[in-house]
Amino acid sequence: MSRKCLSGKGIQTGHRVSHSNRKTNHRFLPNLQKKRFWSETDKKFVTLRVSTAAIRTIDKVGLDTFLRRCNTLVAS
Repeated sequence: MSRKCLSGKGIQTGHRVSHSNRKTNHRFLPNLQKKRFWSETDKKFVTLRVSTAAIRTIDKVGLDTFLRRCNTLVAS
């Protein structure tokens, strides 16, 4: 399973910097959670693996609106 959210958040790369200023490679993973959401159009629960930022957005605007926004992001 990929470590990418529906909203587009993915893995970022950078460095861990020690006290002696040595830099080693590091991957910053998105905070993905598995959560069930209610879909008004389908009238059923849908389980998605989304980031915590996306969970807050879905709670605010609703699942169907969020998915419509994500599809327009993917299409452009």
